[in-house]
Formats: sequence, structure tokens, C-alpha cells
Amino acid sequence: MQADLLGIGEFARRSGLTVKALRYYDRIGLLGPAKTSIGTNFRRYRGDQVAAARLIAKLRSAGVPIEEIRLALTNPSGEAVSQILGGHRRRLQARATRLAGDLHRLQHLLNEGTDTDMTDNASGGSPILDPEAERRLGAELFNEVWRLLETEDRSAEQDDQMVHAAHASAYHWRRVGKAENFARAEWQCSRVYSVLGRAEPALHHAYRSLELCERNGIGDFDLAFAYEALARAHAVTGHAGQARHMTELALAACEHIADSEDKQIVLADLETIPGVPHFW
Repeated sequence: MQADLLGIGEFARRSGLTVKALRYYDRIGLLGPAKTSIGTNFRRYRGDQVAAARLIAKLRSAGVPIEEIRLALTNPSGEAVSQILGGHRRRLQARATRLAGDLHRLQHLLNEGTDTDMTDNASGGSPILDPEAERRLGAELFNEVWRLLETEDRSAEQDDQMVHAAHASAYHWRRVGKAENFARAEWQCSRVYSVLGRAEPALHHAYRSLELCERNGIGDFDLAFAYEALARAHAVTGHAGQARHMTELALAACEHIADSEDKQIVLADLETIPGVPHFW
């Protein structure tokens, strides 16, 4: 019987897990060896344990939590694993949405110091509110959209509120903001419509965001996010080729993002676009 068992090194090679990982999974009771030698603590595994180890390797590569992997091992059917992956995907999408929202909110805060002396408005006409009040409303509505985007099981009424808040935020930033604020407002409108599965307005606002970036020489994460919005909107339409093309342009734009953390936020967001292979 012992001759049929695999040493930990051979088992690691067959399973795709490292020896260190196998020892850790043994300690936490996720995947233990078939036999451990007394005194030497030498671990040996059965050949039929390779499938379970490979499943662990695949799920961990996608960042699935250990406790959910434990559940998958008790019921390794395709449907059960698909449900676990679907739940993990939804969590990643929510996390990416929160990170992207934090980044855009941060940029609004960073810009406030340079925007406070701007009294002209892009729409013309007499101001309805003083510029500072409009800036505050634009930021608060922008943040409210993110709160709604992060809300699970939104109602139809909340979906409507999200659309109206996105456009109201864009309106106020149009009056007192800069080109960067305009581009981000258009990007947020596009994200809202993509989340709601409404392809035409999602594409419209994504192209507006890209146009504003190109016309005003805006690069860094704003340009990358404009391409991300186009990739996501094309994915909603079902045009996988266009979605992949825009994803490639977003990845190219990421190479010019100065801050490494900002770059990682955009890359994480790109990974949530359905139907686009993650080749980066």
C-alpha cells in the first residue's frame, strides 16, 4: 500500500500546488495526506487526491476564500463549484466598484483646492447656486451613485434613483468643474447604464468620456477608465470583439498611469467585465 502513495514533492508536481501550500492545507484541515510518518513527519498522498488538490489550486488562483473551497471539496460537482465561483465573482465586482468609487472620490477631493476659484460654468446662463454649493452637490450625488451601485438586490426605485443621481451629479460638475470632472461624470453615467444592462446610453456616455479625455489631453487613469467603460458597454451589447479591443486599449493606457495603486484599481475593474479573457 505504501508503494502506491506519492511523496509530497511528486504530489505537488502533479497537483500544481507548492509543498509549502500542501503543508499549510494539512495544518488547517483542508487537504491532509493519506499517511504521515511518525517521527519524520513525512507526508504521503493517494493518487485519487490529486483531483481535489487541483481544484484547490484553481480556486485559490481566483482568490476564492478557504471556507468556500472547503465547501466545494465536500460537493465538487460542476453546479456547486459554479455557484461558489458566481458568488465570488459578485464579491469581486462589488469590491472593484468600491475601489473605483474611492479613486474617483479621491480625485474630486484632490481637485477641490484648484477648483475653488472657478466661477464660470460650462452650460452658460445665470448660476442657480453658488459655485461651492454646486461642487458640494456634484460630489455628494456622485458618492450617492456609488452607494447605490454597491447596494445588493437594488429595487427598481433605487435603480431609478441611481440614474437620476448620476445625471444630476454630471449637471452640477458641468457648471462648476473642469474637463476631468466632466469626463468622470460621463464615465459614471456609463457605468450605471452598463450595470442596468442598457447598452445604448452606456456606449453614448462612454464615448463622451473618451472624447473629453482626448480633446483635453487627459490621460492617466481617466483615459484608462474611459476605455474600460467602452469595453464594459460593448460587453453589454454582446459584441465580444469590440469589448476585447477596448480592453486592450485600456490596458495600454494603464501603462501610463503614474500611481501603481491607481493602476491596480483599473486592472481589477477590467477583470470584472464579462466575456473578456483576463490575459494580463
